[in-house]
Amino acid sequence: MGRRKSKRKPPPKRRAIEPLDSQFTCPFCNHERSCEVKMDKSRNSARITCRVCMEDFQTTINFLSEPVDVYNDWIDACETAN
Repeated sequence: MGRRKSKRKPPPKRRAIEPLDSQFTCPFCNHERSCEVKMDKSRNSARITCRVCMEDFQTTINFLSEPVDVYNDWIDACETAN
């Protein structure tokens, strides 16, 4: 006699976690992937600069901050200035 087949389904495949971007579109010159974020967590500061139009923005961060958070802070600061 043979063994009965199990009716359990195999577990679903896990999706690979994609890393967040660290280069973004500049809100001033609209070049894609021209803004780069540099984070200095020891000083609790981050700077984002555009390589094309040389615009920059500096903000304070905490240990949970990511480059996308710095970019969003920059966009929010641009909207409040206008």
